[in-house]
Amino acid sequence: MLVSPEHKYLQYSGRIEDSNPQAPVFIFPASSVTIRFCGRGIAVRLQNRRAYWNNYMGVILDGAQSRICLTEKPDRERFVLAENLPDTEHTLMLFKRQDACHEVTFLGFELPEDAGILPPPAKPERRMEVYGDSVSAGEVAEAVEYTGKPDPEHNGEYSNAWFSYAWMTARKLKAELHDIAQGGIALMDKEGYFHAPDYIGMEHVWDKVRYQPEAGTVRKWDFARYTPHVVVAAVGQNDRHPVDYMKEDPAGKRAEIWKEHYKSWITALRGKYPQALIVLATTILEHDHSWDDAIGQVCRELDDKRIVHFLYRRNGCGTPGHIRIGEAEEMARELAAFIGSRW
Repeated sequence: MLVSPEHKYLQYSGRIEDSNPQAPVFIFPASSVTIRFCGRGIAVRLQNRRAYWNNYMGVILDGAQSRICLTEKPDRERFVLAENLPDTEHTLMLFKRQDACHEVTFLGFELPEDAGILPPPAKPERRMEVYGDSVSAGEVAEAVEYTGKPDPEHNGEYSNAWFSYAWMTARKLKAELHDIAQGGIALMDKEGYFHAPDYIGMEHVWDKVRYQPEAGTVRKWDFARYTPHVVVAAVGQNDRHPVDYMKEDPAGKRAEIWKEHYKSWITALRGKYPQALIVLATTILEHDHSWDDAIGQVCRELDDKRIVHFLYRRNGCGTPGHIRIGEAEEMARELAAFIGSRW
């Protein structure tokens, strides 16, 4: 029995490109589809478009997490997610572990003919949105043996948005999450690491649902579809590449240009979400404090009681590598406590 992507009992979460409702495309990390069913097995039909790295999708079935490795085949493929299950009620969430290193088209679930589909669980009443880079996406999070150390060699296998501080924070706050995170991204084009050598910045990405020209038509996001109560803007640490001008000359022309662009972006976010709490932050990944100083300056200049600057206890000095699971938990505890006191 094929369960169409348009089935009324499927529950989607995340900024998903669904202009074709029969073939929604998952682009951002933590995007998901959830199904409740009675039956002994379940499979999924997917079509993957790889940009780089090996690509994986996450699966949580009745609370147990696993993953499936996608291929580079251009055609749709069938992946068995579970077999020989007890013939009772089950809940399965299929989610995107990684950022735009790939796009995956969801083409439906397959259930045994005698299976039944149940109404989905209720969505959280609270809504959260995070704009960030690889740390917000959970990149290399599962390389726990390298906690506090530089990254190991990897090819995408350690990345998992479920273990990002962003999703951990949302779960602690019992909030739905839209995770607008992309590894390597800086604020402005021509800086950072994403989409080398023609670097694309968050100024280009933040209001899109598809943002890589090579992947297809660039599409704007309809902000009326999702209104968060809290927004975390966690951009400002990849911006040091290729030149760390904020560290070298924090009062210089390039630094002032960055602050002007950052202020314009936060002002644009406020325009989309007039009532939201907007939290300005970076992460505990090592970077020079001058970037956080610049963000603090912009926050003061905005003079908005619902736009606040947050620093982690180990902000900018926690680790030279990506944030591992334990470090993400540390960040999530601090961020959730900060947001929770202001919700």
